[in-house]
Amino acid sequence: MLEVIGAGVGRTGTLSLKTALERLGFGPCHHMLGLFGDPGQIPMWRAAARGEPVDWARVYARYRATVDWPGARFWREIAAAFPAAKVVLTVRDPESWYASAAASIHAAAVAPPPADAEEEYLRLRDMAVEVVWDGVFDGRFTDKEHALRVVAEHDAAVRRGIDPDRLLVYRVGEGWGPLCEFLGVPVPDEPFPRSNERGRFLEELRERSAAGGDAG
Repeated sequence: MLEVIGAGVGRTGTLSLKTALERLGFGPCHHMLGLFGDPGQIPMWRAAARGEPVDWARVYARYRATVDWPGARFWREIAAAFPAAKVVLTVRDPESWYASAAASIHAAAVAPPPADAEEEYLRLRDMAVEVVWDGVFDGRFTDKEHALRVVAEHDAAVRRGIDPDRLLVYRVGEGWGPLCEFLGVPVPDEPFPRSNERGRFLEELRERSAAGGDAG
């Protein structure tokens, strides 16, 4: 049963949040990279992008939390399907976010795939384009003003659409305190995870594109 819904767009600290949630006991946590290890989900996300009915209980049958794309696009539907789940909206400085997203997840989506890329990688890449880059950004992510406006409108919609008692607007740089207080769990005696450096993301994606594997 899903207990935490991450509504923040990709590259707002979502991989760090995934690691933190799993450390706090809310795992497994769904994340785009995790679909390398769960490729059977890809048709369901493409169906959601086409506006077809989706069994969200089936999508999240083995997960306790979700962050990042593709779930962030469907935060309304997921929040309605799991009304007891709390919602975390990760946010980031817009200029910093755009530079990071352009150099990592968008670059990976539009670059020619490696010659030795596995079929699973290609299917995931096509799904990401359909759900995120065409579906959220209308194929216009390279128009910076448009992309920033889309994210600002997304964040504003989450703030309006989720009851304040159910919502945490959160920057991962704030560390454990606000997150643990919101979720009602003790603060771990360890540093907050920093898992989403741009170089590490691209390195991990290259490895997965050639070899597949589980995405923790």
